[in-house]
Amino acid sequence: MAPLLLLSLLLQALLGAIPGAQAECPAPAVLKPADGPRLCARLYDKSDPYYENCCAGAELSLEPGTDLPYLPSDWHRTASSLVVGPRCEITVWSRKGKAGKTRKFSSGSYPRLAEFRLGIFGDWNNAIAALYCKCT
Repeated sequence: MAPLLLLSLLLQALLGAIPGAQAECPAPAVLKPADGPRLCARLYDKSDPYYENCCAGAELSLEPGTDLPYLPSDWHRTASSLVVGPRCEITVWSRKGKAGKTRKFSSGSYPRLAEFRLGIFGDWNNAIAALYCKCT
């Protein structure tokens, strides 16, 4: 059984090395449309163990300079996926009022926030309670 597990892990590593093979999240460049206002980031309330099902559900779009020490009640500890626009960065906190643990996400797609550790026992899935988004 160990060789089968090793083969499975090797296959997952190879698929992860192919750009676009894992996530169906939009590319960060999509957040910078040619004809509209630039977006700093977009949060999604759905993720899934299957990457092609991530970045789904309700969306919260953030303009550059968005500072939310208190997220709207329907987004408090709801985000499961996020995409950060080109030359942008989002800082998130685990508690209201910009308290608790913090993490910065730079430009890119993050289909499963469950893959990012929040302390010893937790992760960032459904943990964002405050945020600040900036672009250069």
